[in-house]
Amino acid sequence: MSKAAKSFIGKPVRRFVRKEDGNIATFSVLLFSLMVMCGGLAVDLMRYEHVRTSLQQTLDRCTLAAAALKQTLDRKSVCQDYATKAGLTIPAGSVTVTGGAVNDTFATVEVSSKIQMPTIFAGMLGIPSFDVPARSSATQAVTNVEIALVLDVSRSMILHPTAKPELVDNVKLNALKDAAKEFVSTVLANDTENRTSIALVPYNGQVNLGPLLASKYNITHRHSVGANAGNIAPNVDCVDLPSTVWTTNTLSRTLAMPQTAYIDPGSSADVPNNTWRALNEPSYAVPNNLWRWCPSQSANIVRLPTNQIATIPAVDTTPAKPGLHAYIDGLVGIGATSINAGMKWGMAMLDPANRSMFNDFTTAAGPMPTAFAGRPFDYTVAGDTTPDSMKIIVLMTDGSNHSEYRLNNDFRSGNSPIWRSANGVWSIRHTTGRPPVAGSDEYFAPSLCSATGTANVATTCDAWRSSKVGTAPYTNLTWPEVFKNNRLTYIAWQFYGRALGTDDTTRQAKYNEQIELMRTVTDSSVMDTQLQQVCTMARDRKVIVYGIAFEAPDAGKTQIRACSTDPTHYYEASTLNVATAFKSIAARISQLRLTQ
Repeated sequence: MSKAAKSFIGKPVRRFVRKEDGNIATFSVLLFSLMVMCGGLAVDLMRYEHVRTSLQQTLDRCTLAAAALKQTLDRKSVCQDYATKAGLTIPAGSVTVTGGAVNDTFATVEVSSKIQMPTIFAGMLGIPSFDVPARSSATQAVTNVEIALVLDVSRSMILHPTAKPELVDNVKLNALKDAAKEFVSTVLANDTENRTSIALVPYNGQVNLGPLLASKYNITHRHSVGANAGNIAPNVDCVDLPSTVWTTNTLSRTLAMPQTAYIDPGSSADVPNNTWRALNEPSYAVPNNLWRWCPSQSANIVRLPTNQIATIPAVDTTPAKPGLHAYIDGLVGIGATSINAGMKWGMAMLDPANRSMFNDFTTAAGPMPTAFAGRPFDYTVAGDTTPDSMKIIVLMTDGSNHSEYRLNNDFRSGNSPIWRSANGVWSIRHTTGRPPVAGSDEYFAPSLCSATGTANVATTCDAWRSSKVGTAPYTNLTWPEVFKNNRLTYIAWQFYGRALGTDDTTRQAKYNEQIELMRTVTDSSVMDTQLQQVCTMARDRKVIVYGIAFEAPDAGKTQIRACSTDPTHYYEASTLNVATAFKSIAARISQLRLTQ
């Protein structure tokens, strides 16, 4: 090419290079291209998330449907069918099924899948498609359930709440019975595989174990068995729990526990000074059965775990076998309130330490179904994702802890120093501590001194004798026999205060001294502490506690609320809605039985 031609062509090129007017247009084209690529990538990512969500939801639906225990179709086919209807394809090999055969108590279905999604804009970056993965797993299992139904059957349950004087109307107790029976029916509905057991623990001032359960514990100072059974009272199978049990979870069957004495330890003797009142006067001497700490009552006893709702009728020589409904219908309102004792024995019904004992009851003729051998199961521990059972306590009260009275050991058994003559005259022998007026006479008969007002025994009458009073023969009464017929306060006043005191002050002092020797009083605040110790141990062992305060006072509400697993497990109920509280708990338990 000639120099002229080169010059002709080169000048425009050099001029173009030197010009800067068009640079912004070039940059704009480049920036627009990047914006299109980023926007396109965002669109592809949105499409990816949409497809991933759709795939995940499809897999979740298919695993939930396939894992259902009621599912009768092939579980892998169920998953594939769900995917097909959603326009997706799941290879059969990507679905894993564990359990789920007929009569299995669990089924687990796992599925993972990956689909390829073509891109629209990401291809400009060399990404022709995205892999969209998803994974889902579902398990349904029937959980073993152990329930302790701990119900307050104290006297307040049968009293009209406002009537004065007290009016027995049974309205609250009847409402409780209806609610508890519906609870039982709901919880045990469709339990064809014996997965759910319910123990019934009625309580008032004590918990009456009943003769069968009581025979499994080391109960001392028995007065309702053996030679004294007919003399004292049957069906008094309560125990005074030692202080050590409140710091341990297990109620040892070898621990010595005294039988609760059949006494009226709290009713007032209501006798001024020297006045003698006959032993058969109800206002002064005769025990008030409402104050018996363990009433002679065969209905309010612990019922061992069962799933039998209705009574099985008698057949030929085989007696009828009551179900839970009959036990609940038989409950009687009587006595004081010890929520701590009810909760403690409720936990005992769930304690695996009692497994061997329960196994003794799961015979063909025993009170527990044979299918419940091996219960109570172990407690759930931290990190245990497959517990053997779910343990539940439903704790109900309409009151608060009432200070507990119990007889001291020296007065539980053995002969007393009190004698009864053939013609019914009672006298007591005091070998020491006698006042000067007694001289060498050791027997004091309160009935011989009937002074009234503030008259002094020493100056008004002569009640001391050198031998037993009345007509022979004489019976040396045991302490259980004494307290069966007399209030504890009456014995302390008539046979100790009046005998050993010489004036108003010393008689009262001797009475107070004897009361302290005879009985121990546990304050309600101590009982509250004991209750919460048991509740803490229950929570530590993953026992679910539902609390129901049934028209309870504030003190009772506070204790039940604190005992419940959390505030969502606490209910305040009235006669009108107590059934609703039990329904709610039953529904929650039924839902928890199926873990998905």
